[in-house]
Amino acid sequence: MAVERRLRRPAALAMVGVLAALPLAAERFTGETTNVVAVEVPVQVVRDGEPVRGLAATDFVVSEGRRKLKVTQLEVIDLLSPAPSPGTAGNTGVAAPPISARRHFLLLFDLAFSSPQAVGKARQAARDLVLKAFHPTDLVAVATYSATQGPQLALGFTSDRRQIDWAIDTLGLVKPLAKGADPLRLVVAQTQAGSQQQLGVASAGAGGTGSLGGDTSSELTGGLGAALSAQVDQQSRQNQESQVIAFSRALADLAKVMGEVEGRKTVVFLSEGFDSSLLTGSGAAAAPDEMQQAAGNPGAAAAFDPATQPFLADTEGRHGNTRTLDRLQKTLEELRRADCTLQAVDIGGLRGAGDAARNGKEALFTMARETGGELYENWNDLGGAMGKMLQRTSVTYVLTVQPEELKLDGAYHRISVELKNAPRGTRVVARPGFYAPRPFAQRNPLERMLDAAGGIVSGEEGGTIGSAVLAVPFRLASTPTAYVPVVIEVDGPGLLANQQGDVVPTEIYAYALDGTGAIRDFFSQNLGLDLLKVRPQLQAGGLKFFGHLDLPTGDYSLRVLVRNSKTGTFSLRVVPVRVPAFAQAGAGPFLLPPFFPEPPGRWLMTREAPRGAGGEVPYPFMMRDQPYIPASRPVLGAGQDATLSLVAYNLGDGEVQADARVFQGGRELAPAALKLVDRERGGAASPDRLTASLTAPRLEPGEYQLQVTLTDGQGARQTSSIAFVVAKPGQHG
Repeated sequence: MAVERRLRRPAALAMVGVLAALPLAAERFTGETTNVVAVEVPVQVVRDGEPVRGLAATDFVVSEGRRKLKVTQLEVIDLLSPAPSPGTAGNTGVAAPPISARRHFLLLFDLAFSSPQAVGKARQAARDLVLKAFHPTDLVAVATYSATQGPQLALGFTSDRRQIDWAIDTLGLVKPLAKGADPLRLVVAQTQAGSQQQLGVASAGAGGTGSLGGDTSSELTGGLGAALSAQVDQQSRQNQESQVIAFSRALADLAKVMGEVEGRKTVVFLSEGFDSSLLTGSGAAAAPDEMQQAAGNPGAAAAFDPATQPFLADTEGRHGNTRTLDRLQKTLEELRRADCTLQAVDIGGLRGAGDAARNGKEALFTMARETGGELYENWNDLGGAMGKMLQRTSVTYVLTVQPEELKLDGAYHRISVELKNAPRGTRVVARPGFYAPRPFAQRNPLERMLDAAGGIVSGEEGGTIGSAVLAVPFRLASTPTAYVPVVIEVDGPGLLANQQGDVVPTEIYAYALDGTGAIRDFFSQNLGLDLLKVRPQLQAGGLKFFGHLDLPTGDYSLRVLVRNSKTGTFSLRVVPVRVPAFAQAGAGPFLLPPFFPEPPGRWLMTREAPRGAGGEVPYPFMMRDQPYIPASRPVLGAGQDATLSLVAYNLGDGEVQADARVFQGGRELAPAALKLVDRERGGAASPDRLTASLTAPRLEPGEYQLQVTLTDGQGARQTSSIAFVVAKPGQHG
């Protein structure tokens, strides 16, 4: 997979959104504030069934009516080109594609019009599709539709194959316990240190192996099978019509929410379909033949035309129920507007030969064709069946345009994308329009959840609230995982911006992703900050939150999102975390970043609620027997001396030497005077804790990097660093 960046991309560019860098706030949180409304348009160009490569921004024309929209940026993602080095996510040093360019697949299991046996086999087909056909950067969500509950999102869009496997295994029917459940629905079950630990999720039904590609070929059994059976109801024709209309409305609502998700979306609809005569009527005898002829040319998907597709005609009697067909057509239009293609999978074709056939094939074909998708039937190898579609969508051109005078009212804007001097037979597939951004208060809870989850998955820093994150691993003798405290500093004035009322509802999310994009641990917290009590502290400094993660040895990308859930202002920070093999035989010294203890009273302090069944972990930030609060991003006055706490593992018994250097922008400025004044030796699993005094050179106000190196008695060296800020005169350090 290659990511080609033709023009520089802002760090936090959304599909449609108002963007801002981190603001300047009391010299602790730095950056420049800019606002721009940008629209990203993912485009695929296909000729003779193959993606067209080598196009530039000047090859495209984007129009809104008669007005041409200037393409300001172009990014090219080619999933079939070799990556420059292994890994596409996490902390590997290889940039993942922007989220607007990544393929989004929603696996939608129909529980209302399908038998439990068919759904059971559809789970295995979906698992094989994810395992064998999807690219590692593809994002997958899992949802169900039932007559009693409507559409339910079991798992949000993620590249974590283990979570996708668990979501397919349970289909969201086995509800997680409220305590410990992931509010962003990126985690269904937690995996730690090579063993699975369920967060209140039990696997029901056959094939509950907990590993991708497990055997689900047998029929569903137990509680899950009973739950699915309850969704299947033999009804009268009138009731069936009502059920189809309810389904259409629910799917339309889901499409509107999907319109808020960045990138092109493909809904893989796994269903036996509903009675096609509800749409076509009993007299449409020619429909199957016409359908099969059209299905033989899936690349020529076109808009609905009653003159050429009489089996979809909008009349009563012979051609079906007008109200039902009208409702479905409105739903399909919502899918097109949301840039969603529906790929219909007739899971009735996956059943054994002894099962009775259903007459839902035509309805599934209608839904697929009207959105530019295809119908897949009688396929046991779903990945192989969708191979051509996946091939066609393997190259994506992400065009960025900036419409002028765009009102932030949620209105829909139709656009067209054309290719200049396109060779004959070339087809351009692009979104037909976009929704203008809406005020945060007008978004529903699911849209807000998907927005937050999308930010976590994208890993693109941004927001208008200043923040800083400190995350470091400590070894615990009792567990194979490291205890990783996460200290989050949030700028108070930024959090209070546009706030109305006396309570600030604050959401905090932290997710650790490994090099494959799998989430290894997370925590979340909702806070209600009473301004009648804490306003002075927030205005003078800000909020400091203490949480923790449990992580095995490895490299991680930690994504921390802080959001005012009333105003929608947010901060998204991404920091690397390395957990060493503390206990590995022959492991050398390991030095944590230097800690700057802060005086009490500067921050409004709070911490995560207890989670899990484990006991209390000793507070890790100690100097002798005195606890301290470390600064996530230290602030010093010009020429100010400071006390440092150094924590190191596997130091030898001899004398330890220390030195420090100061860098800015990768350039060394001057050495700093660092003197060790105390050493508290640790035990077999405990670190050595050293106290040092730092005399930094006189520096101009700005951002710097402090690098500390320890050399033990055997000559082994270990270096670590931390960013710090030199404040302007008159501002506190």
